[in-house]
Amino acid sequence: MQTQSENRCYGGTQGVYSHSSEATGTEMTFGLYLPPDAADGPVPLLWFLSGLTCTHENAMTKAGAQALASEAGIAVCFPDTSPRGDDVADDDAFDLGKGAGFYVNATEEPWHPHYQMWDYVAEELPALLAKEFPIDPDRQAISGHSMGGHGALTLAMGLPGRFRSVSAFAPICNPTESDWGTKQFGAYLGPDRLSWAKHDATMMMRETGLDAPLLIDTGTDDQFADLLKTEALAHAIAERRQEAQIRLQKGYDHSYFFISTFMPDHVAFHAEALWS
Repeated sequence: MQTQSENRCYGGTQGVYSHSSEATGTEMTFGLYLPPDAADGPVPLLWFLSGLTCTHENAMTKAGAQALASEAGIAVCFPDTSPRGDDVADDDAFDLGKGAGFYVNATEEPWHPHYQMWDYVAEELPALLAKEFPIDPDRQAISGHSMGGHGALTLAMGLPGRFRSVSAFAPICNPTESDWGTKQFGAYLGPDRLSWAKHDATMMMRETGLDAPLLIDTGTDDQFADLLKTEALAHAIAERRQEAQIRLQKGYDHSYFFISTFMPDHVAFHAEALWS
């Protein structure tokens, strides 16, 4: 692991680090905010998974999480959204390839050699953080935006017992029924739609549910509302009687202005679960 930068931030440290990933076969970069409390011992960890076209940097610089995390005494990790490099397969469209890993393990060519983002976020990166930083692996929470909200929901349901709380900002809720999903799953996972089900939050909610409290915020003026399929997940949550809040925020869109507005609510939600 190499340190790309470390900056003093709200009494803690905002770092950017890179390492050689076995999962993706590439050099991967991530951001990690450590609060002042980390100087005294391991702290809880909140994951923030970003959306389409993003890198580790977008939420790290725009979401306004550090001041809140400093006060709450929790670390925040900002992983990248896909493998990077000249030999990594890509596509001309913004919603496939680099910046659009969808947090799945690709089985199809040309994506399979590098696009193993589930293994990277679920296994490799958590192990690295626990080894290199004062992180408490038994106290984790997860959040994300858009494609990253999809990732947060599916990772939480696919890894029962891992996360004490789950939240999402405008998540892609039913990708097997959306153009933000059918295109990517077909490319990464192949034509067998049965293999897609374990990466669809609505289908997973119906099948297994979630063993942690859930908070979702989506704007009523979200320009991608038809692609998010929020109502499908809401129905599945109601049918399962899942502990959850889905809040439709009047006038808000899909941007980081929306995320930063409600980030205080989400950090407080996670802090309560992480410190209980």
